[in-house]
Amino acid sequence: MVRAGAHRGIAGICTKAIRFCCDRRGVAAVEFAFIVPVLLIMYFMTMEASQAIETSKKVSRIGSMVADLVTQQEIIFAADLDAIMTIGNSTLQPYNRSTPKIVITAIKVTNETPPKVQVVWSRKMVGDAFSADAAKDSITTVPKALEIKDTFLIRVESSLAYEPIITWSADSEKRLGLSSAFNKISMGETYYLRPRRSLTIPCATC
Repeated sequence: MVRAGAHRGIAGICTKAIRFCCDRRGVAAVEFAFIVPVLLIMYFMTMEASQAIETSKKVSRIGSMVADLVTQQEIIFAADLDAIMTIGNSTLQPYNRSTPKIVITAIKVTNETPPKVQVVWSRKMVGDAFSADAAKDSITTVPKALEIKDTFLIRVESSLAYEPIITWSADSEKRLGLSSAFNKISMGETYYLRPRRSLTIPCATC
């Protein structure tokens, strides 16, 4: 009797196991639970990549727009440069997780042999702070193609430490692991333009 009962118990367990394996109810829910995290990760990665590309384009647009506005002036003042850089900063909206740095430099290529590339005036914006940058008459560099004697150039450098939304936090000390590896992606662009309405663009208050 014990053996028969044992056989019946084993047979019952086997039957239940077979029924469990053959039961297809709830398979869709289980598959959905496995797939949803992957789909969410792909969605957020796609969204973040799109925003990063768009922000990079805006950083480049800042340089071209600021350079275009400055080179249309015959004479300029520090307050004008600050206002132009503020306009450039606003083009990044709605992105506001980090602040750009914009540097405007007036450059004079001398008539010497070989020519010297000297700073005439320079102004920068970092966040909401404005100040002078490179000192007057200090030596700088330009691409060889632009190193033409007795010419004047405006150089605009725009840069941004891009912070992806998946790593951004109000408390920087909480950025750990993989998130810190993708934090502060460097974006930047440099533009050179010549004055449009005069040979030079002096800045009396720079």
